[in-house]
Amino acid sequence: MPPTNFTTRVSSEELRRLLSERRWDDLREAARDWPPAEVAEFLGELDHDARVLLFRALPREKTANIFTHLEGDHRRALLKELTDDETRGLLAGLPPDDRAQVLHELPALGTQEILHLLPPEDQHEVRTLLGYPEDSVGRLMTPDYVAVHPQWTVEEALTHVRRVGRDAETVNRIYVVDDQGLLIDDIRLRSLVLSPGNAHIQDLMDNAYVSVSAFADREEAVEAIQRYDVVALPVLDSDGVLLGIVTVDDLLDVAEAEATEDFHRVASVGPLETSLREARVGLLYRRRVGWLLTLVLVNVFSGAGIAYFEDVIAATVALVFFLPLLIDSSGNAGSQSATLVVRALATGDVHARDWLDLLRRELGVALLMGLTMAVAVSAMGIYRGGVEVAVVVSLTMIAVVITGSLVGISLPFILHRFGLDPATASAPLVTSIADITGVLIYFSLASWYLSGV
Repeated sequence: MPPTNFTTRVSSEELRRLLSERRWDDLREAARDWPPAEVAEFLGELDHDARVLLFRALPREKTANIFTHLEGDHRRALLKELTDDETRGLLAGLPPDDRAQVLHELPALGTQEILHLLPPEDQHEVRTLLGYPEDSVGRLMTPDYVAVHPQWTVEEALTHVRRVGRDAETVNRIYVVDDQGLLIDDIRLRSLVLSPGNAHIQDLMDNAYVSVSAFADREEAVEAIQRYDVVALPVLDSDGVLLGIVTVDDLLDVAEAEATEDFHRVASVGPLETSLREARVGLLYRRRVGWLLTLVLVNVFSGAGIAYFEDVIAATVALVFFLPLLIDSSGNAGSQSATLVVRALATGDVHARDWLDLLRRELGVALLMGLTMAVAVSAMGIYRGGVEVAVVVSLTMIAVVITGSLVGISLPFILHRFGLDPATASAPLVTSIADITGVLIYFSLASWYLSGV
């Protein structure tokens, strides 16, 4: 077997050296062998001045692709430094959807200034995309697709693909439209290439295609791409007219952003809308302090519950030893349940109609977990406070694990029912609710049982 040939490229240290020595020709040639995503990552590691210098030295045919991989803050900073001619050339090389995204990230005044650098047809295209709701599919779509008519022959369609396909976002799917632009079907390029030249497009149609509305939430497009395993989705208006397509690469970015947002919400952190590395102190403070203050207020009720049972605590001090253990167990069980449900709702694995079935099953699981954990703490209860305390602790453990689990599995469904993000049913929120109920259950059981002993 002949040896495998690997492309030799310069290291990041060599790029830094060429940059520091201002060897622009060598730097431009060295950067040609780097994938655009890696060049963008390298640019992000440089200080502002070096980033601008390197970007200007990059091969012109690669700058637009590299620009799309940059973080939003780096994009905005670069646009401020580029001349009007450089900005015009850069934006001209961007796909329409990426161009609209870049302009959306800019302040309103900056957007207007840059819009005027574009040709009238590009301005109209960008304004159209920016006219759709922020989280809609319309913001992500590109009007660069290939469409054919059903009465065309395969040879006519292939000729059309060769003529316009170079500017299309993808030619894996060819879209069939009528004279009014209504989408009729889509066909794979493979089917087109392998069919006789004199066959008609309508003979290749199976009238089975997946589409999405331009006004639909972008998460719907992500779900459709995942479910039907396609690389692009046609985007339609309310009358069924084909407006554009949204491709899997854009939707992967959406899926990542949505997953990151859910992770932030689960941790009671507001969406950052930027990378953690680039986030400023003020932004991090604003995104975190609100929930922390809310949880402080919620936890005040736990303190009120403890104060209400001061007499019970004074009579049996050993009860205090088990308080953190019990309320933590309740919160942990609730967090487990909430995490499972939030993720299942996000992926479409479960729906609102499944709540009752899940609740019944969770009740059985929580009972088994509670009994197991009750046995585990009973010996410690006997050691620290005697049989009476062990009974109270064991009964409480069963009750709080069941309660915490049911709160954890129900809260995401409740929020979903009222149109709120189920991820808001975060671990801290579930834990805080479990703390309050755990305190009340613990000392109520203790007051009832110990007063009768």
